Amino acid sequence: MKFNWKKSKVFTAVSNVVILAVLVSTFAVTLWAVAPKETDVEPTSAIYVGDENSGSVALMFNVYENAETTLKIAELLVEHGFRATFFVGGKWVERNGTALIRLYNMGMEIGNHGYLHRDHSTLNYDKNVDEITLAERLIDAYLKDFPDYKNSKLFAPPSGAVGKDMFTACESLNYKVIMWTRDTIDWRDQDKDLIFARATKDIKAGDLVLMHPTEATLSALPQILEYIKSVGLKADTVSNVIN
Repeated sequence: MKFNWKKSKVFTAVSNVVILAVLVSTFAVTLWAVAPKETDVEPTSAIYVGDENSGSVALMFNVYENAETTLKIAELLVEHGFRATFFVGGKWVERNGTALIRLYNMGMEIGNHGYLHRDHSTLNYDKNVDEITLAERLIDAYLKDFPDYKNSKLFAPPSGAVGKDMFTACESLNYKVIMWTRDTIDWRDQDKDLIFARATKDIKAGDLVLMHPTEATLSALPQILEYIKSVGLKADTVSNVIN
């Protein structure tokens, strides 16, 4: 089932209704939610590496900006016959519902990156639940009508900041916490050669490679994808690589 939504007054109105409905429902749940006692839920462990026998690596893109670049990255992946996981922020989804739908239509996995890119290590249990749940409901609101859609239940903490309350919240919400094997640091170092080296040096099956939708990353990506192919690997979703 494919969607061909165009930017229009109608889509803007629908988007506003979706966002309002999500905000209202999340606020209602927050009012009645009760945080579990610390002894009720044991913190889970974050996942830093996938299955070394998978034959695949996972390219992970944390997205809070640059919708156009994000879509170009997805298009390059499709051209190479690869897939990836895009961890999207809830605030980004509010502004880019059509881009989210296009990502999903191109076969990309959608993960949760929180609503406002906050430091989850400093948030209490309730605030962690709020951030994750609001982003989840925005994502689901745009993708729920796809017959094969199922929420990935993957959470990538902004800036990799983790804490006990965050783990407890993810456990209660049935989320896996995804970190990374290798970090390209592409948000800081806008050098395509450096990004390529960090993404590919000694790369092996099961690696989780952290990236962002920057112009330098987009420039480096064709070479990265060709290198992955040349060493007999493929790029796949986080869910497939960790399982």
